[in-house]
Amino acid sequence: MNTKIISFAALVIVVAVIVGFQQPSVNENTLIKKGMIKVTILYPNAEGKKFDMDYYANKHMPLVASLLGDSLKLYGIDKGIGGRTPADPIPYAAIGYLYFDRLSAFQKSFGPHAEKIRNDIPNYTDIQPVIQISEVLR
Repeated sequence: MNTKIISFAALVIVVAVIVGFQQPSVNENTLIKKGMIKVTILYPNAEGKKFDMDYYANKHMPLVASLLGDSLKLYGIDKGIGGRTPADPIPYAAIGYLYFDRLSAFQKSFGPHAEKIRNDIPNYTDIQPVIQISEVLR
């Protein structure tokens, strides 16, 4: 009987330790607020075009984030996997998102580094990106 109680107590302690040390998950939606500026970078898919997602996700976007500093609040990356249906060709090879509190924060942080950021594009793609700057409404 004592062995069962000790085993049960040990299990409870292990579960408590695991639960106690878990990091609270951060939902991106809690970081994105109405009025923020979202810069969307779209890479239109076309036959014969190249896009190195590994480089983009692990080198280019972290480079951009380091250059933009604290003015960049969040960034995201989408990888195209299907069109209107999974069988349709993807309209965009990738889409990147950059979030800022204000338009001026984007302009001040991006301007001085624009050339360095543009010069890195040939390292992962031959697609001319399409940029849209938006205000987050929801």
